[in-house]
Amino acid sequence: MKRGPSVIAGGVAGTGAMSLLLMLLEAQTRSVMELFAVIARFIGTPGDTTIGFALFVAAGVLAWPLLFLALEPYLPLGPDPAARGVVFGTILWIPFVITGRGNIGGPLLVFFGVYTLFAHWIYGFTMGAVYARLLEET
Repeated sequence: MKRGPSVIAGGVAGTGAMSLLLMLLEAQTRSVMELFAVIARFIGTPGDTTIGFALFVAAGVLAWPLLFLALEPYLPLGPDPAARGVVFGTILWIPFVITGRGNIGGPLLVFFGVYTLFAHWIYGFTMGAVYARLLEET
């Protein structure tokens, strides 16, 4: 499989894994986080969680994987794309943790930070691992 479709397939797998982890976080925080509402508010459409969800999926499946494809040769921990994906996930986590925390504060904010870092690592690792696996098959 070619590099573009391989990394997009990795983005689909990574977004699925990360979505599951973020749904668990929503349940544990009793929906205080409101991730998709925060994304919608960030792009100027407050209250429209459908647009927030669509943007989350589009970024996770298309935008971030294609950016990873462009940056992958320059990321540390190579040559393994899965390890480089973890680095990439960490880079994506920084603006996410700053802007995506919703109404969370206090001790829950520390839990949110650690948990979402782990979720971003899972996203990056899964995306990189699927990408590498599909490239090996060709």
